[in-house]
Amino acid sequence: MNQQEFIKVISPFKDKLFRMAKRLLVSTEEAEDATQEVLVKLWKNNHVLSNYNSVEAFAMTMTKNYCLDQLKSKRATNLQIVHNNYSDGTASAQRQLEDKDSWNWVEKIMEDLPEQQRLILQLRDVEEYEFSEIAKIMDMNETAVRVALSRARKIIREQLVKKHNYGIQFNG
Repeated sequence: MNQQEFIKVISPFKDKLFRMAKRLLVSTEEAEDATQEVLVKLWKNNHVLSNYNSVEAFAMTMTKNYCLDQLKSKRATNLQIVHNNYSDGTASAQRQLEDKDSWNWVEKIMEDLPEQQRLILQLRDVEEYEFSEIAKIMDMNETAVRVALSRARKIIREQLVKKHNYGIQFNG
């Protein structure tokens, strides 16, 4: 595979590699370095890429593993997940403020999720991967992926409901 062909294969998902790295490493600079390292490894091994059903899934797995190795080597204790605020540009200032507040709460809740649930949530809800692709990337079966995603969403939903009810308990 020549350089032009390699770029053509990698280009459609290279931004996803960066976003996954950023999700895990938080730092933009570290995420850029991780993405570059993975792309270099892919280039060095481009002769075997045709052996993979999904080069994208393989690259995402490489990115995940590289980032987790980086985190382990640093003994990182704080993983932060930062969401971009994709709010409607025509929304009122009040609505934008409420959206931002909700995203901040989601970020805080996600920080407390187990690593596996955070990654699955990122891959499914942000990157929009199919369950089969997530299962390959995470080296899990699809049922386990669905269960972990469901549990993560439930935790976030429950915590947001608590926050929005300001701790008021309704007795029915």
